[in-house]
Amino acid sequence: MSADSTKKDDYESVLSGAASQLASFEGHDKGLVGRFREMLHATPALIPLIVVVAAIIVFGIALGSKFFSPFALTLILQQVQIVGVLAAAQSLVVLTAGIDLSVGAMAVLSSVIMGQFTFRYGIPAPIAVALGLAIGTTIGAVAGWLVSRVKLPPFIVTLGMWQILLAVNYLYARNETIRSQDIEQQAPFLQLMGAKFQAGGATLTLGVVMMLVLVALLAYALRSTAWGRHVYAVGDDPEAAQLAGVDVHKTIMSVYMLAGFICALAGWVMIGRFGSVSPAASTGMMGNIQSITAVVIGGISLFGGRGSIIGAFFGALIVGVFELGLRMAGANPQWTYLLIGALIIGAVSLDQWIRKVSG
Repeated sequence: MSADSTKKDDYESVLSGAASQLASFEGHDKGLVGRFREMLHATPALIPLIVVVAAIIVFGIALGSKFFSPFALTLILQQVQIVGVLAAAQSLVVLTAGIDLSVGAMAVLSSVIMGQFTFRYGIPAPIAVALGLAIGTTIGAVAGWLVSRVKLPPFIVTLGMWQILLAVNYLYARNETIRSQDIEQQAPFLQLMGAKFQAGGATLTLGVVMMLVLVALLAYALRSTAWGRHVYAVGDDPEAAQLAGVDVHKTIMSVYMLAGFICALAGWVMIGRFGSVSPAASTGMMGNIQSITAVVIGGISLFGGRGSIIGAFFGALIVGVFELGLRMAGANPQWTYLLIGALIIGAVSLDQWIRKVSG
């Protein structure tokens, strides 16, 4: 055997040994931490699920049956039904790497339209609700067109829409509130989402049922349909999605129109929850922040292309569990904001860490 051949064999042996050591190191490096990170990357809703279950257990142990009861647990669902619906709309936009700062204002305006169409123009309540849903969808279409065709940043578009919708809301309603008693007597259909029923000792509302059905349908659509795959693809890399044959414009338009429709649904849920119709409802200001909070805590990446609607639902539940648990414990309400703020920062940090898996 020649000297060159011997050197070549030695060189290949060294390379083989180095590759083997590297593979062994990578496998060791993955270990529990690496596998856990990959699991979180594949199932983003896992962390918020763990957090919400842990919070329920902790408050249940600390407060006993006062908290850990069907009434208290279903009260959480009733409290988060509006935020849960808004979070579903927000999730769709965030999955496309956008953000919607107008979801709360859109919900309030839709509720005002439903109420005013019924009481000012004498339109039957079911038709007024349908018109409110249609107008919400149209507003979403306008925002989607500005983002997709005019190429304006979603943050700027929805920030402007938020201001416009709040102004239109007050101007159109003339700062008038439609009282709960009047709605109950003349147009009870507007309060339909607030109808309560018993289920195994728990008290639920149709608004809660609608929220759960909506989350389930969107989760299925995003996971098991071509449209859902297109939404993730556009959020991950719109240029690559375009090259792969995805109609980016149609996908973005469909997302914003569906988000507008869902926000209008949230407006209908608001009427059922509060009983009255008011242009000054706090959801117009707080709904945006609450929905973004639920989405971020729920594991949906603000960079788009990763996350699930179910995770956002768990995020809304986390906020509801903390609020109810701390209130029942007699704690200062500011502790809720402190814990939620810490969870937001932690969730974004965790998202950055998880994204390294695909980096």
